[in-house]
Amino acid sequence: MAPKENDVKGKDEKEIVKINKWDSSAVKNSLDDAVKEVLTKKFNYTENFNLMDGRLVICTIAVGVAMFALLWDYLYPFPQSRPILIFSVATYFIMMGILTLYTTYKEKGIFAVCIQKEGARKGAVWEASSSMGKYNDEYELHLCVKQPKSGSVRETKSKKSCANFVTINGVICQDLVENEVTRLHNSLLSERKEK
Repeated sequence: MAPKENDVKGKDEKEIVKINKWDSSAVKNSLDDAVKEVLTKKFNYTENFNLMDGRLVICTIAVGVAMFALLWDYLYPFPQSRPILIFSVATYFIMMGILTLYTTYKEKGIFAVCIQKEGARKGAVWEASSSMGKYNDEYELHLCVKQPKSGSVRETKSKKSCANFVTINGVICQDLVENEVTRLHNSLLSERKEK
């Protein structure tokens, strides 16, 4: 059963996120933002952008090579610039292949990497990733915690219909997202205490 508009009462207009509920990409991205907000605001974790920076470095190199080829071709028209253009085009496509491998195998849909700066688990790295099919209403959220000192990794996931978090009018219910993320977060912490 979808939450009602009244479930988001008492919030400022700035906090209410309204989306096109039929656009699965917009729903997934809005839910991802809501999960990231819970990790950074409620749990007060510091967001780490190294994963995103890796993608930016790869893209910067690819664009830099393309810009160099453009400049070289302007200074030395085509017959003279042929070897440089061949090298630049090949390098650009290699960099795009590396970018594809990076996003597929390194990022794996991770949209938030946060570091715990306080408490008993200081230095723990929390990763949140999600998936949602184009014509599917199931939002699958993966939460993972890594302890760099011990090398231990624990993860949990939740798979629920996006209707559990979005009202009929397309408003994200932040409190319902927060409850789900908190439940997953606490399950990872309780696993640690049991061991």
